[in-house]
Amino acid sequence: MTTDHLTDNRPLRHARHAASKVPEVTVYFWIIKVLTTGMGETASDFLAHTFGPIPAVGLGGIGLVAALAVQFAVRRYVAWVYWTAIVMVSVFGTMAADVLHVGLGVPYTLSTPFFMAALAAVFALWYRGEGTLSIHSIHTRRRETFYWAAVLATFALGTAAGDLTATIGLGYLGSAVLYAAAIAVPAVAHRWGGLNAVAAFWAAYVITRPLGASVADWMAVGRDRGGLDLGLGPVTLSWTVAIIGFVGYLAVSRKDIRHDDML
Repeated sequence: MTTDHLTDNRPLRHARHAASKVPEVTVYFWIIKVLTTGMGETASDFLAHTFGPIPAVGLGGIGLVAALAVQFAVRRYVAWVYWTAIVMVSVFGTMAADVLHVGLGVPYTLSTPFFMAALAAVFALWYRGEGTLSIHSIHTRRRETFYWAAVLATFALGTAAGDLTATIGLGYLGSAVLYAAAIAVPAVAHRWGGLNAVAAFWAAYVITRPLGASVADWMAVGRDRGGLDLGLGPVTLSWTVAIIGFVGYLAVSRKDIRHDDML
């Protein structure tokens, strides 16, 4: 699913003169998105184990606010600014889901539908106010606010859903296989089943979270939990290096910027 598919459903074409605040949806978008989800999962756990849950949440919150402040301040999409914000949303979104479960004792069977309802509420308010959920209509501060609220909700939902499947018998590897298969469903439904491109995009976007997190957890956790026992720190570092590599490539090549945004 690429930007061309999404723009088929994008209204308000007169707003195209304003520079987009999000990248073009290419294969690089999906690769980096999955990498940020996995990195956010292990980074959150690493921070919690290193500094304790409360300081970790504080650090994550400060990082999120700072990253979003820079993202809102720039006037158009900037690769390193946008993806830094996504990374911090990933870290903090993981923490939000973990706080409900670990800190407050809320089971994943309840937190998963809770975050699903929260995401549905964001989408409902966004569509009611703007008449579109297309990511290529992000040209105003109001729409950008809705966009990032939706992104944060998808990360929290994906974290809870991934942990739910991992703890009901599938394990991390089984969950990774499940979500790898599930992420193909929106693409197939859009291509051959008539599913709206915007709906297909957001469905796939939500699934990338438990997919990346399940793979990263499987790599990091001990063999007694069915993992490779590589450790939270090394997995976080290696996925961070991969993210930096891809984002650096996009910053130089500008392959994720639409031609009319470059004018």
